[in-house]
Amino acid sequence: MPRTLALLSLLLPLAAGAAADPNPLLAPWDGPFGIPPFARIRDEHFGPALRQAMAAVRSEVERIAAQPAAATFENTLEPLDAAGEPLERVQSVFQNRAGSDTTPAIQAVNREVAPLLAAHRDAIDMDPRLFARVRAVREAAAGLGPEQRMLVERTWKRMVRAGAGLEPAAQARLRAVNGELATLGVRFADNVLAETNAYRLVLDRPGQLDGLPPWLRAAAAEEAARAGLPGKWLFTLKAPSLWPFLQHARDRELRRQMFQAYTGRCDRGGPTDNKAVASRMAALRAEKARLLGFATWADYVLDDQMAGSPGQAYALLDRLWAPAKAAAAREAEELTRALQADGQALPLAPHDWFHYAERVRKERHDLDEDELRPYFALPRVRDGAFEVARRLYGITFTARPDLPVPGAEAQAWEVKEADGSHLAIFFTDYHPRPGKRSGAWASGFRGQWSRGGREVRPLVMNTCNFTRPVGGAPALLSLEEVHTLFHEFGHGLHAMLARKRFAALSRTPRDFVELPSQVMENWALEPAVLRGYARHWKTGEPIPERLVERIRAAERWNGGFRSVEYLAASLLDLDWHTLAAPAEQDAATLERISLARMGMPEAIVPRYRSTYFQHVFGPGDGYSAGYYSYRWAEVLDADAFALFQEKGLFDPATAGAFRALLARGGSVDPMELFVAFRGRKPSVEPLLRRLGFEAAH
Repeated sequence: MPRTLALLSLLLPLAAGAAADPNPLLAPWDGPFGIPPFARIRDEHFGPALRQAMAAVRSEVERIAAQPAAATFENTLEPLDAAGEPLERVQSVFQNRAGSDTTPAIQAVNREVAPLLAAHRDAIDMDPRLFARVRAVREAAAGLGPEQRMLVERTWKRMVRAGAGLEPAAQARLRAVNGELATLGVRFADNVLAETNAYRLVLDRPGQLDGLPPWLRAAAAEEAARAGLPGKWLFTLKAPSLWPFLQHARDRELRRQMFQAYTGRCDRGGPTDNKAVASRMAALRAEKARLLGFATWADYVLDDQMAGSPGQAYALLDRLWAPAKAAAAREAEELTRALQADGQALPLAPHDWFHYAERVRKERHDLDEDELRPYFALPRVRDGAFEVARRLYGITFTARPDLPVPGAEAQAWEVKEADGSHLAIFFTDYHPRPGKRSGAWASGFRGQWSRGGREVRPLVMNTCNFTRPVGGAPALLSLEEVHTLFHEFGHGLHAMLARKRFAALSRTPRDFVELPSQVMENWALEPAVLRGYARHWKTGEPIPERLVERIRAAERWNGGFRSVEYLAASLLDLDWHTLAAPAEQDAATLERISLARMGMPEAIVPRYRSTYFQHVFGPGDGYSAGYYSYRWAEVLDADAFALFQEKGLFDPATAGAFRALLARGGSVDPMELFVAFRGRKPSVEPLLRRLGFEAAH
């Protein structure tokens, strides 16, 4: 029996325990393309399925660890790579539901199983018998192929970093730390979602809407009607409501209320305050790092990344910080003049920045966000991204409304190679709702691997929170949303194009994984691409040349602000995670000292403050000590795209070389992949030119 079927057979008796109503998460997924049976999965299925899948995985791992035969790659590493599949199947659906359509029942399951999952991972990674077998294979790895050796090294390093080499007392403490961290991460995210959903700004006088474009007024009126407030306007902290309001509302006091509600989330005391949660998580991470022999959590995390050390990450951020601040100071001078011209009291405040940046952009570049939106209908932008992928890689996307989808608003696409062969299934879910966490992300329901002579192709997901359709119009996106769509699509392409043998090698270093997404953003506003997809939603007329020229001219405007808010969050993350002592800090004091040390401009707030910084304090380790990686990857993407600019945006040879980089994923060292593509190690110069920071060096 093939290994995958043998693993799944462990679950079948459990799934059939209630024959009248089998758990669809545990039964075979025998629908088209092996897509999960989403419509049959209910909240109450997740808890039992997760526990039973963990038991099935542990049973298989026990068989591998206890076998009397001498350890070989074939009897240890290969089956271990396959062993996690039953749990990964269930977790993929659960994590998508928890992020996109959570309910109190889902949140309760998440709180309950998070420490169980942590304990499950620890039991496997700290198993001394399994560790000894992996070590034996590693010591005899000379005859293995490159991808086999990479799997051995990745597995060995994972187990060492998980504490497999520690004494029993240290392992026991590490297990306790991991369990508490898992619980706290879920609590942190639940608190952020609760406070995001709780805030409502209800307006009842037309004069309060001064400056707001018609589409935003209409969306707020529809939101109010859904909330049982007909005749009023309701604004929320969801991105499609918050940011346009801050850009356009003329009422400075209302802007202040909205912005402070957003930046004060989970920082007001009470049961959803996250200051103590963040402090405890940072202290536990510092303790975990010490147990594993590292000076700080950042040293532990970056030891497994391209940067290699906190010093390298700080060095990149510090190189960019001074020129970013200088650019932001010049922008602030312009915004202050606009503020004064409005007769507003000084100084320029954080809640002013978005409004006056939009005003000045319109005046300097004659570029109005609301003049652009009619040309960025969501279906056309999405199809524009599909067309870029077709021209680069020869792949096509066909809508499949007949396929199961993970939610009422999700859509499915079949992705095919140029020869018509199947490549992947791609799901999209683009709009906000109360049970959906903020932001945008790529995920999936199955990865890619080859096993038993059969290649398994991936099920990939993009989830976003874009402006909803209003009235009879389609969803009309902002420039930022256009960039986000291309960004997440780049992550999706990375998964769709994968060609590797082992499932575990899909995991790539955090500061490399953003390269595929960030490089894809470059095509979004290239004139040759824009003219293809940016068409007026009513008339079908292509975007006027004058607007294309203005978009290009305005690309760097407000770049100082964007760099400062991002770099500040990155430095704050590193400051939290370079704490050497495993002691809880006062979160407000640490953040204040961190911002003072970097000389944070008073008119700018970090992109994320500590109490809602889900990238670093949410479930799992996420981007902890790794938020810098977006800029690290931007060095890679700017340098990579410079080659496309030199050779041609759709040059077949360059595109083929980049596809090869994407396909190999974590099966090859990322620096080796980049050098194979670029012909040398990455240079920071293209990024400095892009940002207008040439003077920084």
